[in-house]
Amino acid sequence: VKRGVTSHAKHKKVLKAAKGFYGRSKNTIRTANASVDRSKQYAYRDRKVNKRNFRALWIQRINAAVLEFCLTYGRFIDGLNKAGIEVDRKVLSD
Repeated sequence: VKRGVTSHAKHKKVLKAAKGFYGRSKNTIRTANASVDRSKQYAYRDRKVNKRNFRALWIQRINAAVLEFCLTYGRFIDGLNKAGIEVDRKVLSD
């Protein structure tokens, strides 16, 4: 079975995804394949890490703002919960 068209299309897809990589990773199919697989794993992992980092940033901003009123972040959030106020941390930090 001749399958040059299929393999060429597969290689083209991988090399397009590897555009911008350093060294042979961008133009040799074997190394490009490994690099693209790894980059997809990193992207999947870091989508979750990104959410974590932003939440931490919002909490730091809220803490800095409420310290002026002699409150800690924990007490402030506890007070909001007891008062029944439901505002997420992203909106609060803005």
